[in-house]
Amino acid sequence: MRRPVQEDLHQINEKIRSKEVRLVGDNVEPGVYPLSKALQIAEEQELDLVVISDKAEPYICRVLDYKKFLYEQKKKQKELKAKQVKVVIKEIRFGPQTDDHDYEFKKTCRKVLRRRF
Repeated sequence: MRRPVQEDLHQINEKIRSKEVRLVGDNVEPGVYPLSKALQIAEEQELDLVVISDKAEPYICRVLDYKKFLYEQKKKQKELKAKQVKVVIKEIRFGPQTDDHDYEFKKTCRKVLRRRF
């Protein structure tokens, strides 16, 4: 079974739909550049031009290694997921055939659980 083709999460290189971009990042003089000049800068460094924010006008782009960028993002998400606290709900059931001793024991358990949580 084939995996569905996943489109890139970010606009990169020739997929950028803007005439000008604001360039930020390491090894780059920050400023507004025409798209062709920004692509040339990225190509000279053998890196990718990636849109970081397409909400701003002009788009904010960074020159970086796209595969490494995706790997680091995935690693951060995995780390955040591991730090999440999982809530476990315990339940106590009372049925019509529950014996008096069991009922009293379960009532005691409820009191203990309420005090702790």
